[in-house]
Amino acid sequence: MSADEFFAANRLNWDERAELHATDTTGSYRIATVLAGGSSLHAIEAEEVGALDGLDVVHLQCHIGLDTLSLKHLGARSVTGLDFSAKAIAAARDFAARAGTTARFVEASLYDAPQALGDTYDLAFVTWGAINWLPDIEAWARVVSAVLRPGGRLYLLEGHPTMNQLDLVDGRLAVVFDWRRPAGDPLVFDDAVTYTGDDRHLSNTRNYEWPHPLSAVVGAVLGAGLRLDFLREHDRLAWRAFPHLVEEGVDLWRLPEGAPRLPLAFSLGATKP
Repeated sequence: MSADEFFAANRLNWDERAELHATDTTGSYRIATVLAGGSSLHAIEAEEVGALDGLDVVHLQCHIGLDTLSLKHLGARSVTGLDFSAKAIAAARDFAARAGTTARFVEASLYDAPQALGDTYDLAFVTWGAINWLPDIEAWARVVSAVLRPGGRLYLLEGHPTMNQLDLVDGRLAVVFDWRRPAGDPLVFDDAVTYTGDDRHLSNTRNYEWPHPLSAVVGAVLGAGLRLDFLREHDRLAWRAFPHLVEEGVDLWRLPEGAPRLPLAFSLGATKP
């Protein structure tokens, strides 16, 4: 299959997920909180993203836009969200109107972001399940650099590559997936339901992902001319990646007591000189 065919399948999958998530009844997306002027950010990103007052922010791969609106509610001067799913962008615009929040949402591929946005920003915000949908991590980093102003910064928070290699086998976590895959040979998944716990079934189940080692992500950021400000690993995650994870705080999950500790997420900050 070609890259276009992989992306087309993923778009069908995410169009359908967007419709489910925009009508979420599980509470995972905190829709009511955001519509009331609050924030859907988890504790990790809320603590790490830093002051937003006076910043123009772009949220790359924004999905249905609730975190985008949250960034505005937390003080950003302006917010722009970009996503490749038409259904997600439509939902984001609807939420913005219902919340009375000024926001711009652009439908485009991540790789086309500089041309589609036509602007530069003080902060690029990328979180939770974004870069695994992209085959070329170096091109992603170049896009981030292109949409940042001099002095602008990147905030990235993702599932940890080590965690993404694991799955439960006979009740124990085992290494099941490769640490990286070539662009033409992604990991293939067929998930009947989405990750929120919603029991409504998906029709377009097939999706494709590309794991990126931590070294590749950091190397791509440095190779795009950004200066690394911090790199942190976390033992909490924003979704229940494995059935035996236990909830800690609000919508964050960790391994149970007695289990070997391992990183479940990582965050990265970088600045464009």
